Amino acid sequence: MNERDSAQAADLLNLCRAELAKRIVGQQAMIDGLLAALIAGGHLLLEGVPGLAKTMAVKSLADITGLLFKRIQFTPDLLPADLTGTLIWEQGTGTFSVRRGPVFANVILADEINRAPAKVQSALLEAMQEAQVTIGENSYPLPEPFFVLATQNPIEHEGTYALPEAELDRFLLKLLVTYPSPDEEIRILQQAAPLAMSGQDKNVTPLRPVLGREALGFLRSAAEAVRVYEGIERYIVSAVSATRPPAGHGPGKPAASHAPGAAGAEGVYRYISFGASPRGTIALHRIARIMALFEGRAFVTPDDVKAAAYPVLRHRIVLSYEAEADGLDADTVISRLLAFVPLP
Repeated sequence: MNERDSAQAADLLNLCRAELAKRIVGQQAMIDGLLAALIAGGHLLLEGVPGLAKTMAVKSLADITGLLFKRIQFTPDLLPADLTGTLIWEQGTGTFSVRRGPVFANVILADEINRAPAKVQSALLEAMQEAQVTIGENSYPLPEPFFVLATQNPIEHEGTYALPEAELDRFLLKLLVTYPSPDEEIRILQQAAPLAMSGQDKNVTPLRPVLGREALGFLRSAAEAVRVYEGIERYIVSAVSATRPPAGHGPGKPAASHAPGAAGAEGVYRYISFGASPRGTIALHRIARIMALFEGRAFVTPDDVKAAAYPVLRHRIVLSYEAEADGLDADTVISRLLAFVPLP
């Protein structure tokens, strides 16, 4: 990829940011994460308390792409058929016909995904991993592109079902949506419809479809062309390997970590039960290239890898009880690990 393509990709991404900013105040990390996951062709998990514009952000992303959008509200009484569809008996013909569920769309918002029971989660897992769903005895392909954005509330645990590690690993990124700053909250107040909390969708600013299929295809091609030198590839592998405790650490006693700098990170491993798999390495490689694209560069730097490490790895590291007791979260552990991995 030449410099002209890099600059054109960066301009297009800035245009997408500006379009989304017409509705979403602040939340730059969330907006960039949404765009990065869409370009990479992966799925996204959003975590944050209610009222932080997670649903609005996903709807806005669908609007600027012009793709078919469906929202599924997950509840404890949801059934797999409510998600994927079911067979309907046609009395006139004496045969079954397929009624497709809401999962047959390009952009799926799985709202409060951790409220659904295991059967529903497993049905979504097939869709995310295989890009297909099984109804009766047949499997049906999902439309391309297929993009799942799931949300979950971190403060409510009653009536929820924790996502299994296998499903968490299928999410390319996990984004933590934080509270706005005071200045941003003032802008939110100024944009809100006066005394009209109900029906406020009628007053939502319309967005242009600036990221249609052709533009999305260009960004994906540009991301594929971003160069990753061998030293950076080794740094990516070392960063992910550093999350894996050496033999003798943790309840499962995982395989030894061979990452450079792992010896210096011994004190951190008491906080980790299990580290990231090679799927995390692949994800970090993909997102680091897109981070470079955001900056208009045709090559990846160590800073791109560091920036990508948090959303890529925070849901792939299983923390120990000691981490919880000491009040440490995944981001803190990742930060400490990265400090021990030598730069290329």
